[in-house]
Amino acid sequence: MKLKLGIPKGSLENATIDLFRRAGFTITTSSRSYFPSIDDPEIECMMIRAQEMARYIEDGVLDAGLTGRDWVEESEAKVESVADLIYAKQSFGKVRWVLAVPEASPFQSVKDLEGKIIATELVATTKRYLKTNGVTAKVEFSWGATEVKPPVLADAIVEVTETGSSLRANKLRIIETVLESNTQLIANVDSWRDALKRRKIEDIRLLLEGAINALGRVGLILNVRKECLPAVLNILPALKNPTISNLSDPDWVAVHTILDEITVRNIIPRLKEAGGQGIVEYPLNKIVM
Repeated sequence: MKLKLGIPKGSLENATIDLFRRAGFTITTSSRSYFPSIDDPEIECMMIRAQEMARYIEDGVLDAGLTGRDWVEESEAKVESVADLIYAKQSFGKVRWVLAVPEASPFQSVKDLEGKIIATELVATTKRYLKTNGVTAKVEFSWGATEVKPPVLADAIVEVTETGSSLRANKLRIIETVLESNTQLIANVDSWRDALKRRKIEDIRLLLEGAINALGRVGLILNVRKECLPAVLNILPALKNPTISNLSDPDWVAVHTILDEITVRNIIPRLKEAGGQGIVEYPLNKIVM
């Protein structure tokens, strides 16, 4: 059994390959090939633009792949949504497709764009959004550099953003959110019904979700005298409760926990003050819930 897996080429490519690395897969790409290698004999990879991924999965060219929910909705492809993978190229969060207009324009809502020109790469979704709001406007496909088109080439744009910084740099302001999106693992309907392929896809989902859960977190282990344990536990947050293990010396225990990495620099000094010794911080690749 070979699972044909689509890897998104473009802005999500590096983040996706790094996520697979954290999940335990090594994907090696080449600028001359659209068929990267992977160190799993049951998987064959192919680089596909995120915009086209859902269509190729629907048609059975690929069994599964990663793409944005925005492009699944844009193509209206009939695919199985396996998992939401909340990561993006910068922040591992969601992105938004927003309706933006020039800062100096009088437009305050989508209703003000009746009869106007809107440039976007997300044409079908934008048309459905306008129809839902009872607005008739001309929607033009944009091949790129969409932010520079208003006000000369378009009255407004629908563009994807994580932070809004690019829009602000081009003197645009957001007036409405059209769609929120995140990366999804999707599968071909027939492949999802195939027992062997479904199990492989579910294994990939489990490992990818574990890798995402570990992002920004670290493990911490320390030794502490039992008499100091309450003070140490008052300092430590955890996913649930820290794990306490007995040591060969009956007066000492080991404490294991998981922390947000950004908090560790403040917590370690307090643990030392509370009686912690042999404090070790270590990276995490996966947390499987």
